[in-house]
Amino acid sequence: MKEVISTTSAPAAIGPYSQAIRVGNTVYLSGQVALDPTTGQLIDGDVRAQTTQAMLNLQAVLEAAGADLSALVKTNIYLKDLADFAVVNETYASFLAPPYPARATVQVARLPRDAAVEIDGVAVIP
Repeated sequence: MKEVISTTSAPAAIGPYSQAIRVGNTVYLSGQVALDPTTGQLIDGDVRAQTTQAMLNLQAVLEAAGADLSALVKTNIYLKDLADFAVVNETYASFLAPPYPARATVQVARLPRDAAVEIDGVAVIP
């Protein structure tokens, strides 16, 4: 049975998708860019600020599912410019503790709202 996870503490979906879907003890998190949950607009700031906001948005959705970022088992990071990898990696790591989730990081041609970074994930809630 699929359960929709939704919170006003993270940006509303900007298309036909859910912020997250829970199936059993697994939560599938839609990609988050650096949208301000209050305004729905991309925040001002560099890739570090955008990565921070994307992680805060993921955290808010996980909290709505009854978990936190430590429940992540897999993430994907999509970068507008792979030259930002070191800054994104450092910022991303500041939100997590070992054991870190499995992860893929790729450069893409473009992201929603012309964001510099998007992060999605899968979490398992005990």
